[in-house]
Amino acid sequence: MKTIPTAIADVLIIEPRVFGDSRGFFFESFNQRAFDQATGLNAHFVQDNHSRSAKGVLRGLHYQIEQPQGKLVRVVRGAVFDVAVDLRKSSATFGQWVGAELTEENQRQMWVPPGFAHGFLTLSDVADFLYKTTDYYAPQFERCIAWDDPALAVSWPLTGIAPQLSVKDRAGTRLAAEQLEKGRPRKSKEPAGKMLNHHAAEWLEGAGGADVAASARSDQLVGAGEAGTGTSRGRGTRRF
Repeated sequence: MKTIPTAIADVLIIEPRVFGDSRGFFFESFNQRAFDQATGLNAHFVQDNHSRSAKGVLRGLHYQIEQPQGKLVRVVRGAVFDVAVDLRKSSATFGQWVGAELTEENQRQMWVPPGFAHGFLTLSDVADFLYKTTDYYAPQFERCIAWDDPALAVSWPLTGIAPQLSVKDRAGTRLAAEQLEKGRPRKSKEPAGKMLNHHAAEWLEGAGGADVAASARSDQLVGAGEAGTGTSRGRGTRRF
């Protein structure tokens, strides 16, 4: 397992060790000990999610004001442009974002720490997106920042793509109006089954319930953008 730093120090790109030949390939998509050693973290994952999205589906930017979730995300079919926005008020990179292209070919994963908003844009005709989370989904604490907030100025690769948004994501507010993460995470009192039903309903809403996405492209990492100016500081493209 190899880790690659991004323009925001705590967000990491992870490359698994892949063993392949003419028959196909094998790799460990997750190994707790290897992950801890490679990242220096001690993350404990409690939930695995799998979404399917069509080309142009844009999900985000989501976060939870309590029970903040760390996410380890990857694509097993197609390609997406994945984005993390730093919402930690005490952070030197507060309001900045970083993005990476995750594809079934590059097999890269992205670690999005707790305290970040997260979203992605589907680049291929269909994408299957898998992610592990460090806390449970809690709809009562979920918030959404507008994907096109000018203060963030995320450089979504939308050339030739019309973004498809859920009702919830169309109602996303600007960063300046958001209630950000507060205090220590608290466990939700809502039954797990009820939370799961809320979660499924949110993912199925909008776009006629059509949730399918991603593409297979060359991987790229975009430097962090600065919030509060309507422009981006240090924005650029890195290829690894």
